Amino acid sequence: MFPNATPSVYQSSACFVTYGTMGHVDPKQPPYRSRPWTDIASQEFISKVDLVVPQQYYDALHETLTQDSRQPRYSRVTMALGQVLQGSFFTNYVKTGDALMLSNGRGNGDRFTLQKGILKLYLERESFERAGMEGKPHGAKGNRGDKPRWIVSTDLTAPSMVPGKRGFERLHRACENVFNTPVQWLFCRTTQSVVNPDPLDEFQPVRLSAQPFVAKGFEVMDIKMEIPPSTLSNGDRQALEGAAADLYEWLCLVRLQSPRTAIDDKIDPYLSRYKAPAGDVGTTHGSINVCLIRWQGLISPHWFRGLVTDVIGVRAPAQWFSASATGFANDIAGTGNDLTLLCPSKSKGEYLMVATKNSD
Repeated sequence: MFPNATPSVYQSSACFVTYGTMGHVDPKQPPYRSRPWTDIASQEFISKVDLVVPQQYYDALHETLTQDSRQPRYSRVTMALGQVLQGSFFTNYVKTGDALMLSNGRGNGDRFTLQKGILKLYLERESFERAGMEGKPHGAKGNRGDKPRWIVSTDLTAPSMVPGKRGFERLHRACENVFNTPVQWLFCRTTQSVVNPDPLDEFQPVRLSAQPFVAKGFEVMDIKMEIPPSTLSNGDRQALEGAAADLYEWLCLVRLQSPRTAIDDKIDPYLSRYKAPAGDVGTTHGSINVCLIRWQGLISPHWFRGLVTDVIGVRAPAQWFSASATGFANDIAGTGNDLTLLCPSKSKGEYLMVATKNSD
């Protein structure tokens, strides 16, 4: 873990590093009870997925990754909060935990989320007091222009959350009296089960598909995509975190298609002193062509897990890959959670996982 020295509204993330070994991965029955699969499943609202692979590896993955039927799909829909709690939409999507929903808005202002049947209301003080519901303070306490908010969390899958019960009726009254203005949501499903007719059709959704953006033939320095064996054999946690930070930084620069990773980069050291991992003075790097594939939209953790298992199923033993999931910004600074999974080349199921989490 790399905690920040001085937490603030603009610096409130912590980084966690995990190095381990996966068991056998069957794409038809993906694992979900062990790491890194539990960490993948714990991601909330993914806005971007990046896959970085060597160019020759992409050629084998191309057919699988570009099929239209395999692309993540989501919808943009306008609904009042009370409509989420009514009719077949509530029965088929909310009660079953199949809906992943995120309302518009960031930073100040009321915002709603729904995941696995858990409804969370992030409320300004006035809305919180008018709603008359139990909650707790959330986020920054007025730092740098940000206003404190309150969070109200309700498990709508609970047997007691049905019309006529006290808790449900209190929420229903708040929706009628306070949260009665329609808002725009992003919506996607966490499973592939068929619901016919689709309860969402009543609200005239705009259906979208996150088509992949592909950047091929990006020539970068060829670095060792692995943790030094001596670090692992000695159980040196500090060295592991340092090596993981170097690899994570390099992968982030590749995801940005930064010229700092290019084999012919000639940046003035006055402007940047970045060196690739193992790039000490006098070290000569070879070059390798990599491919970046990116999906952007509202993406479920279930889809991200399927992508990772598909890539593992096609991957040759000598190839490495990196898959990253970035969450929607969830604070005034515009930062969100990020999880990067690196499977080194020539490994026997080893993986390196770096998870950056916002403390809010």
